[in-house]
Amino acid sequence: MTVIVELTVPSEAFELGRILSIEGPGRVTLETMVPLGGRPTPFVRVRHDVRDEFVQSVRKHPTVSDIRPLNTHDGETLYALEWDPSEDTLFRTILEDDIVLLEAAGSADRWGFELRFPSHETLSEFQEFYLEQNLDVTIDRIYNPTKPDAGPWYGLTSPQRETLAHAVEHGYYSLPRGISTKELGVEFDISDQAVTERLRRGITTLVSNTISQLEDEP
Repeated sequence: MTVIVELTVPSEAFELGRILSIEGPGRVTLETMVPLGGRPTPFVRVRHDVRDEFVQSVRKHPTVSDIRPLNTHDGETLYALEWDPSEDTLFRTILEDDIVLLEAAGSADRWGFELRFPSHETLSEFQEFYLEQNLDVTIDRIYNPTKPDAGPWYGLTSPQRETLAHAVEHGYYSLPRGISTKELGVEFDISDQAVTERLRRGITTLVSNTISQLEDEP
């Protein structure tokens, strides 16, 4: 049975957190980790108002060989990071143990992760790892993405449900796009970045409690 864990880690506690550390109120979102050329390539998103300082800071790290922009949208730029993960024991453990990174975002101080473990045994092994490494990991939530526990809304919170429904109804996922994250932010009195994270988390929760269940069915 799979298990999903939400946790936080200080930015200074792992290599990628130190690389992607951003000063001030800025926030970095780790979109995904794609294996390219035998190495996991992080795709990260940052706001335009902090991107220059962010890129300069990232390039200074000795394990980084390149960082390049891929696209821009709604005031944010998506970058591909080429780095040597051998020094990052946290991410190396995640990759080697088949732990799925569902969501990750960080600031100058802390990173928040949502991870899907293939079993409770894998989670126990991961907990033993960070305790042995003296990593300051804080577990915020642990739950099984099962249909009975998901409730009538498949685990979605009320804000996630309302934002997703509004986004779909007003053409956020249409081509051409009928509404922007900034306009959605005005509707719900939150920032456009918060809208993006709410939509991403909502979709992740919805898929985890519906489509992903097929993996556990006999």
